[in-house]
Amino acid sequence: QVQLVESGGGLVQPGGSLRLSCAVSGSVVGGIRATAWYRQAPGKERDLVAVITSGGSTNYADSVKGRCTISRDNAKDTVYLQMNSLKPEDTAVYYCKLSSPIRDYWGTGTLVTVSP
Repeated sequence: QVQLVESGGGLVQPGGSLRLSCAVSGSVVGGIRATAWYRQAPGKERDLVAVITSGGSTNYADSVKGRCTISRDNAKDTVYLQMNSLKPEDTAVYYCKLSSPIRDYWGTGTLVTVSP
C-alpha cells in the first residue's frame, strides 16, 4: 500500500522560509512518473505548485517561480519543496501527489500559514 506523508508546515512570518517533505512508502506498481506539490487555500481550488518528473525535470507555477525549489532524495524516498520569501498569499494546505501509469496517490496535507 502506497502512502505519502507530508511534513514541515507551520506558521512563518512573511519573508521567511520553510522546507516541506513528502515521504513515500510502499511499492508503486509501474513506477513513479512524477511527484508534485499542490496547495489549496481556504475557499479556493487545489492548484499545482511544482512538479518533478522521474527524469528530474521540474516545472513551477508562475506564482512561486524563483521562490520555490522542488527536489527529491531517492535514497530516502522523499520529495522536498523548499519555499523562500514566503508571502501571506502562500497560506494554504500543501499536498503531495505521486503519479504512476495506473493511478495517482495523494497525501493528507500539511498546513502552511504565513502571517506576521
